[in-house]
Amino acid sequence: MMKEAELIPTQPVSVRERFGIDSNLTVMAFEHAGEYVPKVDPNYCFDPEVTLAILAGFTSNRRTLIQGTHGTGKSSHIEQIAARLNWPCLRINLDGHLSRLDFIGKDSIVIKDGMQVTEFKEGILPQSIQQPIALVLDEYDAGRPDVMFVIQQLLEQDGKYTSLEQNRVITPHPSFRLFATCNTLGLGNFSGLYSGTQVLNHSQLDRWNIIATLNYLDPQHETKIVLSKLPELNNESGRQLVEKMIATAGLTRNGFRAGDLSTVMSPRTVLTWAENIQIFDDVATAFRLSFLNRCEDEEKELVSEYYFRCFGEDLETPTQNYSHSES
Repeated sequence: MMKEAELIPTQPVSVRERFGIDSNLTVMAFEHAGEYVPKVDPNYCFDPEVTLAILAGFTSNRRTLIQGTHGTGKSSHIEQIAARLNWPCLRINLDGHLSRLDFIGKDSIVIKDGMQVTEFKEGILPQSIQQPIALVLDEYDAGRPDVMFVIQQLLEQDGKYTSLEQNRVITPHPSFRLFATCNTLGLGNFSGLYSGTQVLNHSQLDRWNIIATLNYLDPQHETKIVLSKLPELNNESGRQLVEKMIATAGLTRNGFRAGDLSTVMSPRTVLTWAENIQIFDDVATAFRLSFLNRCEDEEKELVSEYYFRCFGEDLETPTQNYSHSES
């Protein structure tokens, strides 16, 4: 039997102290971290507006959808807030392989008293909504239509789920929370970047209580994140390197918005580039292997020009080793 403190959040937490955001809000957290609580990343940098939106989802049981470009940390934002609230969290990727039966459950043959019998096994959804857990639906705009209409039940005001297979109505646990992340906010593969995404039913989108946008960070914030992930670069030359890398990424993002590029450097790509510099001990080599090689051939000249503008050297020129910490 679970203790009361494990079923509902009972510990008051200051948003200012716990999340470093200038707010007088106090939120409730669970007393202890259980098995499904994500690990805390002590260096994680929170976006204030998105953090407050997600906190509203946790504290006021608001269905919260986070939209934004790939690699900006939409899912990790939810996870890191859950980690600091000791809130169990389960991420499910709504790719094309997740079927309705996987989601709601199906009949399975089991052995009971030495006999084979058919028994209904609950899927991800009914199991989750009966628990004090935050269910995060990743790639929400890639979900199959039959799965999406199941989710629509949970977006109603009372959020109850009718299981026709079990002939019962399931009322969500008081500490069940529902979140989702998506790249396109219902537009489908409009930009050509997100193959496999669907045009979402806008009556369903209208049922989400809160929709927040998390896109590219300002350069100072992005630099701080890279340096927090790779402390060996947190010195004078390392900071200069990271600033040039983020400036290069900024040019690719401008080029993408202008229609000059078909791909773009996300914050995740910048971090991968920085990690690869540690492996290959060369900035240009790491750049080619992290980003340039995924570009179309006709775009590589422009991307090489972006690199030259920020680093003042050609991509073929051996670069200075930045991977060792300064004393």
